[in-house]
Order: sequence, then structure tokens, then C-alpha cells
Amino acid sequence: MRKLCLADIADLTAYERERPEFRARVIALKKHRRVPVGDCITLVFENRDTARFQIQEMCRVERIVNPEAIQAEVDVYNTLIPEEGELSATLLVELDDQQRVRALLDRLIGVNERVFLETGGRRIQAQFDPGTYREDRVAAVHYIRFRLTPEAIQAFKAGGREIALVIDHPNYRGRTVLSTETRKALAEDLE
Repeated sequence: MRKLCLADIADLTAYERERPEFRARVIALKKHRRVPVGDCITLVFENRDTARFQIQEMCRVERIVNPEAIQAEVDVYNTLIPEEGELSATLLVELDDQQRVRALLDRLIGVNERVFLETGGRRIQAQFDPGTYREDRVAAVHYIRFRLTPEAIQAFKAGGREIALVIDHPNYRGRTVLSTETRKALAEDLE
């Protein structure tokens, strides 16, 4: 998937004009990219449009107009865009109660080795971004990638075979079969 460049980011005035339509499109896009796994962990699969939306919104809120500062945002968010043969996601631990969040996070140490994409009886382990994971502490937000095998890519494109997201940690278990709509959306990322 092609990375973003500075020219892809609209200036604040142009973005304000396109924002209602672009925002509605990205919200609709994310509908099939948001996958809950268990009671309080959600994965949101990222692509070029979701990354651009985050950059545009960051520039809008922070009133960023300097090209160097915008390029710095582009560089950061480009890491969310999957490379060829990959899927990229933001893993969110979602609880309303801060005390419960901290308690759950403390129990999730080691989760970086226990998140998988499963298809055809095989598991593909998620690769956690080292900038969002520490061995002694788990954050509420992580950036992860799945480096897919040719067989897994074919499963996304052809359909018919079950594909699931799995978290198999001693203190947290969840399994969600991807919907047809989610599979189709993610298959587009693999083109």
C-alpha cells in the first residue's frame, strides 16, 4: 500500500471544505475494520485513508500549518499503513473505569506473544510495535502487524475459509470470526 506524502495532506482551509464528506467516508470505512475480541479489547485495522484522516484531524485540532511539522506527522502515521502482504491494526484496551483498566493492563503482561490471526488451522502471530510495548508494562493502545503467508492472503481474497482474530493469554481470552464485510475490506488492503 502506498505511503502518504506531504502533498496528500490538505491545508486547513481545503480540509474544512472536504471534512464532512471525508469524515463520513472514514467512519463508514472503519465500521468494517473495527473488530472486538473478547469483552474489552478491540482491533481497528488501518489503511491509507484511516492514517490520512488521523493526520488531517491532528493538524486541524493542533492548527499545524508548518510543512516540516506536517511532514513529521506524516512520518509517524505512515508507520500505521501496512506494507505489502501485511495487515496493520491498532489494538485498544477499552474500559470505562480507570482502576479496572490499570488492573487489566497489569494482568496482560505477555499479551504481545498471544495475539493471532487464525486461518486454515494456522496461527499468524501479531508483531507489536516496539515503541508501544514494554516487557514490564502494557499500555492501553498498541500498534500491531500481521505478516501474512501467501495462503492467508489467498484466504482473504477467495473467501470461504474462516478467518479469526484470537487472543490466547492466560488472563484474557477471546476469539472473533471476521465477518464477510471485514474480510472484503481487509482483502482490499492486500491488493
